[in-house]
Amino acid sequence: MNEFGFGFGVESIIWVVAAYLIGSIAFGIIVSKLYRLPDPRSVGSGNIGATNVARSGKKSAAILTLLGDVFKGWLPVWLALHAGMLMDVVALVGLAVFLGHLYPIYHRFKGGKGVATALGVMIAFSGWLALSVVAVWLAVFLLSRISSLAALVAALLAPVIAWQFLSPYPVYVAVVVVMSAFLIIRHQSNIEKLLAGTESRFGKK
Repeated sequence: MNEFGFGFGVESIIWVVAAYLIGSIAFGIIVSKLYRLPDPRSVGSGNIGATNVARSGKKSAAILTLLGDVFKGWLPVWLALHAGMLMDVVALVGLAVFLGHLYPIYHRFKGGKGVATALGVMIAFSGWLALSVVAVWLAVFLLSRISSLAALVAALLAPVIAWQFLSPYPVYVAVVVVMSAFLIIRHQSNIEKLLAGTESRFGKK
């Protein structure tokens, strides 16, 4: 891990801006165009993420979208870490790439919910953190078959899990807390459907 310290100069600004621009890349839209599928913003929930792309019936398209969104979350943070950037800057890079997915400059700031991109950031922070969060998501999804419920439970528990693995690095824990808060806010419509019992389940129409 990098040492603590805040050195926010021109280089740091470049890293953060670049991370945001990478986060703004919408793999759901790109993959859908490659597969000649409908724009994910025009179907289902209107979300650009893998869950909505999966509703096209093309599992491979959804998998590619998922991998792309995870990769773009991981890459800038990993590069910043290995470039020797200070911990505070690395944390901002992680937050910037996540916010890029939520509010992409290339698509009028209308993006996805950020689950996969947040996972990519957490992988860069700690593989064990990411693995634990995925285990929570998978357990809830297998029991409920509801992707949004799995994402919400994982988001609620992610800060607690992050503290277990990253307590010596509170700035990274803070990023996980902020991402979790955004994830819950972005799932507001899903929360309403869950409470009403109308949220869709995978495998059922």
